[in-house]
Amino acid sequence: MLTSVRGIYKDRKIELYEKITGIETAEVIVTFIPSEDRGVDLRARGFTTELASELRQRLLTFEEDWNAPGMEAYNKL
Repeated sequence: MLTSVRGIYKDRKIELYEKITGIETAEVIVTFIPSEDRGVDLRARGFTTELASELRQRLLTFEEDWNAPGMEAYNKL
């Protein structure tokens, strides 16, 4: 199973925004995202890294339904 995690590259190191459990050793692929494509500024909206990570974990239970065929119809609502 693939696991995707956001993070930041700074001073030749990668810091992940959330804790990874259940993986001891694994190969990774790092994709650098241009700073203008960084998405929502969570801190500006009052989210800490920890709170955002916890919320993401809670929402993972909806992932299968969210990505089910036909659900894109709800994007327009």
